Amino acid sequence: MTTVLFDFSGTLFRIESAESWLRSMLRATGVAMPEPELAGTVRALEAAGALPGGPPPVRVPDELAGLWRVRDESAELHRAAYTALCRQVPLPDPALYDALYDRHRTPAAWSPYPDAHDVLRGLRERGLRVGVVSNIGWDLRPVFREHGLDAHVDAYTLSYEHGVQKPDPRLFAIACEALGADPHSTLMVGDNRWADGGAAALGCAVQFVDHLPAAQRPDGLRPVLEWAG
Repeated sequence: MTTVLFDFSGTLFRIESAESWLRSMLRATGVAMPEPELAGTVRALEAAGALPGGPPPVRVPDELAGLWRVRDESAELHRAAYTALCRQVPLPDPALYDALYDRHRTPAAWSPYPDAHDVLRGLRERGLRVGVVSNIGWDLRPVFREHGLDAHVDAYTLSYEHGVQKPDPRLFAIACEALGADPHSTLMVGDNRWADGGAAALGCAVQFVDHLPAAQRPDGLRPVLEWAG
């Protein structure tokens, strides 16, 4: 193995909780919401799957099903899908829907898993190439830079920049090409067996981690470093 590809959300980074997400934007916009109402709104946002990187929708409305399936193929589709899910939940100010979407794209909304820095650095020190392959609708590079992980990543392959999303093997092929990597000498690490498992069709080895809050998964990535020797 010469190359390791990583998923972003749920693998290297974890999004903030829906409560933190909502509270941060209420403060930023000066909108007040009573605590009992806030708690109920948080639960409704979680059930709707409105927070990208958070819990998936309990049910995608029929009228959004087509959009949901292709949401990661462009920035416009991604915003449309998630703001539409968010609008299933009543909020006290209509401006909050777009504000919440914008909040999730900021480095402050994300935390790296506790072992992410050491594992990425360790792989680079061992001479392996490192890439990030993500189904996403916006540029996550500033998140890596803000949290000090960008120096350990050789290339980013983002679905919205190529119009194709995992598990389509074409996205993994683009990632391997960007790194000059043979898929048969490449490991894909992710938290989604359906999406990230698509790398196997290209010939990559695949390893999965649990999609858990960062505090509950302090060393889930370390087996990758051990595998690399």
